[in-house]
Amino acid sequence: MAGQQSRKKKPSMNTKNANPADEVMCHCSGTTRGNIQNLFEQGLDIDAISRWTGALSGCGGCEWDIAQFLRDLAEQQDNNS
Repeated sequence: MAGQQSRKKKPSMNTKNANPADEVMCHCSGTTRGNIQNLFEQGLDIDAISRWTGALSGCGGCEWDIAQFLRDLAEQQDNNS
């Protein structure tokens, strides 16, 4: 069909499958899952992570996700101890 562009599938905007550590958890500050995990592993709590990264200090849309992620990390840490 002359003159018709072929339809290519657009790349997915979902980065969860690409590299979970690169997933942005706080869009206001650009804080990634990997950054939060790294700070948690250094012993920082949710308040310190917020102060360090700026996460949780904007719109608040990431609050539940980050809190749940930190609970999951703490549970994994307890299970590995």
